[in-house]
Amino acid sequence: MPLSPHETFAAESAVELAVIERSGFIESRHIGSAVVLAGDGSVVQELGDIASPIYARSTLKPFQALASMQSGVPLRGAQVALACASHTGSLDHMDVVEGMLKAAGVREEQLQCPADWPRDETARNWLIRSERGKSKLAFNCSGKHAAFLWACTENGWDTRSYLEPNHPLQQRVRSAIEEYSGEAIAHLGIDGCGAPVAAISLTGLARAYSQLAKAPRDPNSNARAATVATSMLDYPWAVQGRGEANTVVMDELGILAKIGAEGVLVLATPTGATVAVKMLDGNLRATTLVGLTLLAVSGAVDVPEVSSVLEKVVDPVLGGGHPVGRIRLGKALLSLLD
Repeated sequence: MPLSPHETFAAESAVELAVIERSGFIESRHIGSAVVLAGDGSVVQELGDIASPIYARSTLKPFQALASMQSGVPLRGAQVALACASHTGSLDHMDVVEGMLKAAGVREEQLQCPADWPRDETARNWLIRSERGKSKLAFNCSGKHAAFLWACTENGWDTRSYLEPNHPLQQRVRSAIEEYSGEAIAHLGIDGCGAPVAAISLTGLARAYSQLAKAPRDPNSNARAATVATSMLDYPWAVQGRGEANTVVMDELGILAKIGAEGVLVLATPTGATVAVKMLDGNLRATTLVGLTLLAVSGAVDVPEVSSVLEKVVDPVLGGGHPVGRIRLGKALLSLLD
């Protein structure tokens, strides 16, 4: 029976990508789908269903940032990275976002993302001590929203309706997503921050990142796309946070890395080799292990370097505060290593 356009792939179309081992016992299994593209955009590895739509969630932020820049927003350096970020709300993150709002001539209150406590402990303690409470600046999507507001002030667009699907900015976002993914958006919903979120296939998502990652080396590419890719790699701390998986991967391997809620991850090398992963249970904890392993198996990244990074970003399974197990590859990936 064909899937409805209003749902993602089913469990029977997924494969086992990772397992959780505790004290020698397999406690949990992560099933999902993944696709690996070569630099020319061809599929070199297909695991599970890579054609059905998924909500790409925050992995779409670079293309939302691109749409803001195409709308005249003069983002530079860390500002570009913050517009692409799912950040931890550190003081540095909030400072950059505050600067973006000042440049746009708008106030924090005009951000339509929710107020939140930072994940960053130092920033959270500061907000508590200063009795400021939750802040919209600390919300992980605040950079994207600041860029959205800036696009509105640059063009004289309404700042109150910037999240509406028919707003000129959101129409430009949809065009950017469809242009880079090479496919029509299957469904449009509302993301956790309140912005529209598009459903596209894993293959389309990987294709979009492949083009984005190649942009700095391609003289025929969009200059703003090249700026997005370069800025993410130049300011990896801004895209997530110091010590966080995406930041470590970009800092040490020099490849684009972007998580999205509900178990989505995309990794893309400068040559365009790309992997996109969707965990069907929505859990992110095994995505970097799966994604980097697939890139290594395809020869796109060096195995020793990947092993070093995985030691830093894959959390151990703890018991009493001590490692008693690990997250390891599932059957679908183990079969590729035989």
